[in-house]
Amino acid sequence: MKALIQRVRHASVTVDGRETGAIDHGLLAFIGVEKDDDETQAGRLLHKLLHYRVFPDAQDRMNLNLQQADGGLLLVSQFTLAADTRKGMRPSFSSAAPPEEGRRLFDHLVARAREAWPRVATGEFGADMQVALVNDGPVTFLLESR
Repeated sequence: MKALIQRVRHASVTVDGRETGAIDHGLLAFIGVEKDDDETQAGRLLHKLLHYRVFPDAQDRMNLNLQQADGGLLLVSQFTLAADTRKGMRPSFSSAAPPEEGRRLFDHLVARAREAWPRVATGEFGADMQVALVNDGPVTFLLESR
């Protein structure tokens, strides 16, 4: 599994004119599920999402994680993160998990995240989503569970 994370001051997801999730200060995480991903990779990725140190401490160094910074976590499924872009001028999605498996693992990640942290919001799997954000920094990282 992959997560493209952005430290944000605010982020929200809208589907068909209705807001499905929003956070203030925290992390926006776009989640890509690949073939052969399983609950173990989801667990590793969640651990990184909650513990990756990207928030500033009193000396303005990135030493605090999401929980220490008391931030929100907005999880958004993003099929295109699984694309192979190494060859040609069009992405290949042969490494992406099938939609049913992608949904199952994304839902698993969301459920475990909500058990571990009280401020978790989401987009809507497979929907045409509009994502709005104010990137704080900007700070953006690609996390991988493998």
